[in-house]
Amino acid sequence: MNKAGLSTARLARIDDWANELVASGKLAGLTALVARRGETAYFKCFGLADIARAEPMAENTIFRIYSMTKPLTSVAIMMLYEQGKFQLDDPITRFLPCFANMRVATGGTRAKLETEPAKRDITFRDLLNHTSGLTYGFMESSLVDEQYRSQNIDFQMATTSLADVVTRAAALPLIAQPGEAWNYSIATDVLGYLVEIISGQPFETFLAEKIITPLGMVDTGFHVPAEKLPRLAANYARGADGQPKLIDDPQTSRYGKPRMVHSGGGGLVSTNADYLRFCEFMLNKGVLDGVRLLGRKTVELMTCNHLRGDMAAMGQPRFSESSYAGIGFGLGFSVMLDPAHAQILGSPGEYAWGGAASTAFWIDPQEEMIVIFMTQLMPSSTYPIRRELRVLTYQAIID
Repeated sequence: MNKAGLSTARLARIDDWANELVASGKLAGLTALVARRGETAYFKCFGLADIARAEPMAENTIFRIYSMTKPLTSVAIMMLYEQGKFQLDDPITRFLPCFANMRVATGGTRAKLETEPAKRDITFRDLLNHTSGLTYGFMESSLVDEQYRSQNIDFQMATTSLADVVTRAAALPLIAQPGEAWNYSIATDVLGYLVEIISGQPFETFLAEKIITPLGMVDTGFHVPAEKLPRLAANYARGADGQPKLIDDPQTSRYGKPRMVHSGGGGLVSTNADYLRFCEFMLNKGVLDGVRLLGRKTVELMTCNHLRGDMAAMGQPRFSESSYAGIGFGLGFSVMLDPAHAQILGSPGEYAWGGAASTAFWIDPQEEMIVIFMTQLMPSSTYPIRRELRVLTYQAIID
């Protein structure tokens, strides 16, 4: 047993699991990090960050973290909340009048979508816990999603401005009444624009000056500078033969150039070491190395469940490869309510999220544990690797 109360022999089971993922060709490469009680008990790299260049996965490899950007954006808006700039139940129309008089889709066809008036305005809390009625074009589960695609409501690919994409999104119907259903969406991108409007700073500047730099996240940003580009991992999908198929070459990636639109929902790149800094800041209730960005009570509010029951009860029985029975949602994070109901190892109060390229993290305050998993395989639903790693990390606790 090490100082962290984790069995070294049991943690070694992660090695066998990871080596098999690489040997089978399911993943080009991966990293896994387990920290407990302030000690990094496990941090290993497996396979390749870039198959074509035979570049090994390394501790300082840079990853597209996609939706693991959302927790940082949520912290940013809550920093402004702490300054008294708004209340959680305030309508966002206070700052974004384009969201006034929203319509909600009720049915119809592509040719004629049927809608009804929204019963109330979207609030800040609706955006933070994904009950706003907004959606994503890639969901491909409703006529509204189709409108998002046809209208190019895509914060990742847009080349205009945050203001432009948000305004165009506000012109489309919602898929549910605000506050009534959990639907993963562009809500956190809208929060990024709200950070910009409320603070008077460009969103990317606020994030860099108020969070990324103070926390010492030296390799985190919305693009990869030329001198760091050799450290950016390639991104893959599962090919027809079951082997990794390249979908984004680091040398020609759009991440190699500054963006016009900075996605608070999924635009950042980061490293294990950087994201560990962010997780330690959260586990420490808003402070790291003497730098306090949030108050303890604010972090506690963000990491408790804000839904009526779990996500399954709010209309989302599954997302990615995971069941959402027994899982709630806070202000920027999923929250474990009941491990037995969720049918997975964990602790009540553990909070987490992941990214589209199969990255993931979770923070367990009860066990004082942080787990960070990095790879680059899209979509994240391809294999149940995050659930498998959850078992492999929790079974190693022996104190």
